[in-house]
Amino acid sequence: MKQGELVVRKSYGGDVIFKIDAIEARRAVLKGVDFRLLADSPVSDLQLVQDARPLQQHYSQMKVNESLRELARFRLWQREKQQTELGGADHVSHSYFELPGKVLHLDGDPTYLRKSMALYGEFRVPAEGYFVSESNMTQALYRLLPQVRPDILVITGHDGILKHLKDRDISSLNSYKNSHNFVNAIHMARQFDRNLDSLTIIAGACQSHFEALLKAGANFASSPARVLIHALDPSCVAIKNAFTPARETVNIADVIRNTISGFDGLGGIETRGSYRLGLPKLKMPATNFGAAT
Repeated sequence: MKQGELVVRKSYGGDVIFKIDAIEARRAVLKGVDFRLLADSPVSDLQLVQDARPLQQHYSQMKVNESLRELARFRLWQREKQQTELGGADHVSHSYFELPGKVLHLDGDPTYLRKSMALYGEFRVPAEGYFVSESNMTQALYRLLPQVRPDILVITGHDGILKHLKDRDISSLNSYKNSHNFVNAIHMARQFDRNLDSLTIIAGACQSHFEALLKAGANFASSPARVLIHALDPSCVAIKNAFTPARETVNIADVIRNTISGFDGLGGIETRGSYRLGLPKLKMPATNFGAAT
C-alpha cells in the first residue's frame, strides 16, 4: 500500500473510506474522504477499496448533491420572493444588489478547506479561509476577527472521542481530541462580538462535544449524537445563513435536515440570517460591495 490510495479498516467493518496520507513504521495516517475524520491504523488492518466500495462513495455523493440542490432551490425561491416584494416589474426586479453574509472559515485540514472554499465560490458567498491547526485557532482569531470582520465564523477541522481512555466520559472535554480547542476559539470570538445575531458561529467537527460548543457561544455545532459529520456540513450551514435575510431567523429544522449528516451530526439555536438587499443596483464592481444581481 502507498500514499494516496483509498482504503477501509477491516476491524471497523469497512464503514468509512479513507485516503492514505502517510505511512511510517507499518502504520498509516488516514484521512476520511467524505467525513472529517483523521485516524491511524496498522497497515495490516487496511484493505484497498474495491468491488462494492464505489457504491458507498456514490451514495455519499448522492447525499451531497441533494444537499447542494436544496441550497440552490432556496436561492431560487428567495430571488422569486424578492422580485414579488419589489413589485415584480422587470425594471425593478433587476435593479437590486445583494449583500450575503461574509464568512471567515478556519479549518484544521487543508484538503477540506479547499473543498469548502470552492463551495462558497460556487454560491458566490464572500469568504476568507485559513488553514490553522486546531490548537492555534484562538490565537489566529485574535488577529483575524478585527481584520476580516465577518458575519459568519466557521471553526472546524478534526475532532473525536479519545479511544485510549479507560473510562470515557463523553460529558467531559478531556475525552475529546480537539473540542477544548474549539471551545477556546469560540470564547475568543465572543469576546470580539457577544451578539449571537451579528456574529454567527458554526463550530465543531466529527464527534465534537456539542453541548460544550453551544454553551461557549456557538450558534450551530456538532455533534449531538457524537457521529461523524460530512466535510461540507459546516459550510452548508454557513451558506444558508449567508442568504437568510437579516430580518428573519434561519429555519433551524430546515437547515439541519438538509445537511449531509442530519440531526445526529449538527444542531443549533434560533439565529437571524445575515443577508441584506439593496437598491438601486450598484454601478461599481460587485467585488467591492457585495454580489450584484
